[in-house]
Amino acid sequence: MKAIVHAKYGPPEVAKLMEVAKPFPKDNEVLIKVYSSTVNRTDSGFRSAEYFISRFWSGLLRPKCQILGCEFAGVIEDIGKNVTTFKKGDKVFGFNDKTFGGHAEYLTIAETDAITHMPENLNFDEAVAITEGGHYALVDIRAAKVESGQNVLVYGATGAIGSAAVQLLKHFGAIVTAVCNTKNVELVKSLGADTVIDYQTQDFTKTKEKFDFIFDAVGKSSFGQCKPLLTEKGIYISTELGKNGENILYALTTSLWGGKKLLFPIPTTTKKDVLFLKELVEKGEFKPVIDRKYKLDQIVEAYKYVESGQKTGNVVIKVVD
Repeated sequence: MKAIVHAKYGPPEVAKLMEVAKPFPKDNEVLIKVYSSTVNRTDSGFRSAEYFISRFWSGLLRPKCQILGCEFAGVIEDIGKNVTTFKKGDKVFGFNDKTFGGHAEYLTIAETDAITHMPENLNFDEAVAITEGGHYALVDIRAAKVESGQNVLVYGATGAIGSAAVQLLKHFGAIVTAVCNTKNVELVKSLGADTVIDYQTQDFTKTKEKFDFIFDAVGKSSFGQCKPLLTEKGIYISTELGKNGENILYALTTSLWGGKKLLFPIPTTTKKDVLFLKELVEKGEFKPVIDRKYKLDQIVEAYKYVESGQKTGNVVIKVVD
């Protein structure tokens, strides 16, 4: 089968289109013919290993999982003898940041992992973009214990995580202020944001509003910068480590002070989370934003675009045209 393989850490060019052996499902696994995947910050981070700490999961000297692609959507081609919840021909989607595999024509995954049947109202390209941004946003919203009526600011509201966060926060009843660039103001309004701040014409730190939760979905702000905007017990979360890894330190120390806190939750995803996101999609309360689509052999170009910081929503990889 064709797959994108990275045998070493490095820039997008280390990702090579190669022929590799087709996997076979174990007794508790399904074999999926992949129709669509994505390229996202998770894939880019594990490929580059820019944050050395990621190597404690992916391999110190070289990658253990050489075929990336944490999101997938496709059709079940075969099942292990103990599988009961899926059958051949089922259309499925899911998330796998443990062994990856979406950047290939086939992958295997346990039926109990973060996989479920596709929403009937979406195609493969739409369904594949549900989980990565949705799961990161969901983890952080839950960590902040957001309640209905709370005032929340989302910085970077147009990426995969930020655009999901705006929609999920509205589902939970929050009052959402979203920060984005000029060209995406109308898009963010359509996602449900109550107030939109265009950072190209306004300084979001000058707002007179106070927020119960500030969520930096792109990791470009800082706790010090946002702290004056927090309520007395307000919470700040960023999707990045911060300058010199300061967010780890603040997560350990601010919890001791009382008052304003920085949290740094460790993301985890379960089948239950994927089912929850699917339910919201079917109700029309969440729709992943899609920017561009690339073919599998355009993976380097896709990585470069994702890492330019200019994408809006998700970048899809079409494994099958």
